[in-house]
Amino acid sequence: MAQDSLRSRRNNARSAPHRAYRPDTLRCADRRAFRMSSESRSPEAAATSSPALDRNMIERVCAGDILIRSAQRYAQRPAIIDGDRVISYRQLDDRANRLGQALLALGLTSQDVVAVMARNIPELLITYFACAKAGLICAPLNLALNGEDITYCLSDSRARVLIVDSALVTAAQALPAQLPDLRHVYWIGSDAHMEVAKSAGTFDALVASGTIEELQVPVHDRDAVQLLYTSGTTASPKGVLTSHLAVTITALSTALVQKFTPESNLLCILPLFHCAQLNAATLPALMTGACVVLTQGFDAGKVGELIEQHRISMVFMLPMMYGALLAEPSTAKRDFSCVTRAMYAMAPMSQERLEAVHALLPHADVVLGSGQTEFTPPTCFQLPEQQWDKAASWGVATPMTRIAIMDDDGNLLPPGETGEIVYRGPQVMNGYLNLPAPTAESFRHGWFHSGDIAWMDEEGVVWFCDRKKDMIKTGGENVASIEVERCLLAHPDVVDAAVVGVPHEHWGEAVVAAVVLVADALADEAALIEHCRQRLSSFKVPKTVHVLPEFPRTGTGKIQKHILREKLHKP
Repeated sequence: MAQDSLRSRRNNARSAPHRAYRPDTLRCADRRAFRMSSESRSPEAAATSSPALDRNMIERVCAGDILIRSAQRYAQRPAIIDGDRVISYRQLDDRANRLGQALLALGLTSQDVVAVMARNIPELLITYFACAKAGLICAPLNLALNGEDITYCLSDSRARVLIVDSALVTAAQALPAQLPDLRHVYWIGSDAHMEVAKSAGTFDALVASGTIEELQVPVHDRDAVQLLYTSGTTASPKGVLTSHLAVTITALSTALVQKFTPESNLLCILPLFHCAQLNAATLPALMTGACVVLTQGFDAGKVGELIEQHRISMVFMLPMMYGALLAEPSTAKRDFSCVTRAMYAMAPMSQERLEAVHALLPHADVVLGSGQTEFTPPTCFQLPEQQWDKAASWGVATPMTRIAIMDDDGNLLPPGETGEIVYRGPQVMNGYLNLPAPTAESFRHGWFHSGDIAWMDEEGVVWFCDRKKDMIKTGGENVASIEVERCLLAHPDVVDAAVVGVPHEHWGEAVVAAVVLVADALADEAALIEHCRQRLSSFKVPKTVHVLPEFPRTGTGKIQKHILREKLHKP
């Protein structure tokens, strides 16, 4: 695999078309010739029929076609509900067409990057589908990143256009002046913010400048459609380029597993800039004609209100969100009988918490979904029958994913043996942008390496142990932090728990825990250690337990263990 470095790309003349990373083996000679000829044409010329374009339009896999097909079948059905705004599938498709045409009219060419800085609002999805239809790459920015990291992501991607939610003007106004490759900034809202460098008008005006005709531009299966940056928990964020094929396959397999139908109503709570909400829930819903109800930020009372008001059939939340919903006083008065699927991710839930969620949502399958940005999640789902007897597992592979367990020498391991989870499937990333060495490292031995440690049972169920970098080695024994965390979460006073290994002169690493307790909790460190001692092998029991008011987290709720480890290791 090969890719221009960021430095050499910046030294290239801007007139050369931007090339996103992709393996050379995916580009055959006739497609190279077709791509070169098509990229050299203007948007108007690209709409002119040719045998090569005709063939591409017939056979291609394009994420933008997800919306086209749904708009044809479910034209008048609501696709998105955002407060009082109701957008039908036909309206969503029309606006995506107009925006796609408008972006190409700005002079953008195939695989140029359009960045979006927005909350969970319809304009983010409109931009996503517009880019997909136009052969561009959509880069939703992680709003939880600090200003320095957001600037890095925009610079690393060489974004040509930035679309910003006007509610975020304070965070965004200093960005354009630092980005030499950025040409245009458009604002979602009525204010064009012309005082900000490179501002070119409002989002609505840009959309209105485009025509409603369906875009006729070549899109290849392994062209990138989205660029999502990892949270940067241990280093600078890494840009993950994901193809049209990967996104479409994930949407299909997830719709199958989650049993989405046109009658489904999805509550979109997690941020759309994250792969879990975007790829594992929202796109599968829109592929099947379901309705997506948007909410910005998490408020337990508001979530309960929306579930009841819109008869939500599927919710996707973090474990701590389910805990907040259970603790919300108004929850007891709500009717949640409409919910048939309750998915959670990012962290485990204790058996006691799972039982409480089942009681709250009596008609719902409460299942864990797992995966990572690089493999266009989800890669694993618990089956409904596994939510009871295998609730602590990750479940089985999704229909288009193959999972194996590998040792450090590249050997696949039999059931019951612990090693690294490796994947095969068409939904794998194209690669990390501008990072050929980490990309090659991830694709060793003909498998994608996840960095997760687990074992599989005879039924193909994956039992996660820990992140490879988070496995604790204490006194010659391996301790999976997740096992100790589940034990602590079983204590009635513990709201959240995180376990790390910190250097220790005798043990090598000591098992150290941090917890967040419920209000007016009676448990102290001694009680929590004794709770673990009664349930765990002695070498797994935390040496110390720290009570904290909250944990450092990424934008999607993952605990930043590297920060926590540093904090707990300080004398």
